[in-house]
Amino acid sequence: MTLRKLFIDMNAFFASVEQQDHPALRGRPVAVIPTNAPTTCCIAASYEAKRYGIRTGTPVWQARTLCPHLILRIANHRRYVTVHHRILEAVQTVLPIEKVLSIDEMVCPLAVNERQPRQAVLLAQAIKAAIRSQVGQCLTCSIGIAPNTLLAKVAADRKKPDGLTLLHSCELPEALYSLNLTDFPGIGPRMQRRFHLYGITSVRQLCAAPLATLAAVWKSKKIAERWYRLLRGEEVDEQDGPRRSLSHSHVLPPPLRNDTDAYGVLLRLAHKAAARLRQEGFCAATLILHITFLDPQRPRTRRRWAQKVSFPHAQDTPLILQLLRNLWQTRPAGLVPFHLGVVLTDLRPVHYTTPSLFSEGHRALRLSHTLDTVNIHCGPHALHCATILDYRSTAPTRIAFTQIPRFSANIV
Repeated sequence: MTLRKLFIDMNAFFASVEQQDHPALRGRPVAVIPTNAPTTCCIAASYEAKRYGIRTGTPVWQARTLCPHLILRIANHRRYVTVHHRILEAVQTVLPIEKVLSIDEMVCPLAVNERQPRQAVLLAQAIKAAIRSQVGQCLTCSIGIAPNTLLAKVAADRKKPDGLTLLHSCELPEALYSLNLTDFPGIGPRMQRRFHLYGITSVRQLCAAPLATLAAVWKSKKIAERWYRLLRGEEVDEQDGPRRSLSHSHVLPPPLRNDTDAYGVLLRLAHKAAARLRQEGFCAATLILHITFLDPQRPRTRRRWAQKVSFPHAQDTPLILQLLRNLWQTRPAGLVPFHLGVVLTDLRPVHYTTPSLFSEGHRALRLSHTLDTVNIHCGPHALHCATILDYRSTAPTRIAFTQIPRFSANIV
């Protein structure tokens, strides 16, 4: 088995973009936050901030305690997407990109004449140099080179920031034994506990486990076989499963943490979700509303609540708004809304869905498509329902972990 994949992981990407754009931030602890509120959390931290123990998910109040001179920056998602595309262009001057996995991760294939360690290292160094010269000196990346994508990602995580690690096929699986189970993507704390139930507490035991045991852990023979082969350096075809859900969520800034404004923002989220549903060619059959509340008596105490409703597959905005309105009426009273989320699930491609048999449904769908058409040609919010008039600028488009928003599509 030989080296086939080169994995690129941008280091502290959001914070690095901020430091690149603002030289005064370089060499200083920086954390990127979604909104300017003491109850929010960090979504990225520079390596200077990480030395103080600040990580993604660290509450702002705690981050300030850990590092009193921490600099907070409001996330600029549009800018991060722009830089992301510039990075793609830089990488492709050296190697073709096989797949973009997230805003800060991508994998490149190595051709037959590029698979020797020396050639692979030269290509990795050329990619690093291209990103520095074409995008910015602060944009560093860690690169892993291995026989398959899983092991290349694991290798990239070994040395950060600005690392370069090779996992040779002749060293497998022994080269993995020093890792923790949770160092592998797809094995989180819950999965680790399942492994422990079956007596697997180390990577050495994971690699030595028979297929039957792995199938019991994952509750799937197919997944077990895939992992069995990947851990041994084999290349396994990646098959993306069908999309199952689509969601939008938003942490409310303090001035909007009341029922009236929260409901307005919620309608804005529903408009965005419905527009994306049509843009991506799906119908949904389940709507989930989830809200995180603050307790007025104990501001740091949070209570999570969720409710859902099922309906015949549809994609029109009026129906989704009506269903959301009904769910909103069932929320617990007397609590302060803090985080809102709308999820559309049980997705089905529109060409596999039976259209509504009623004229009202046809009118609602035509209206929804008219909204999309006008907003695409005239700019976002050129045409919208009056219910979101005061909330058009709330809940701006964010970058999800594995989905990069298309800001050129103006429908939301």
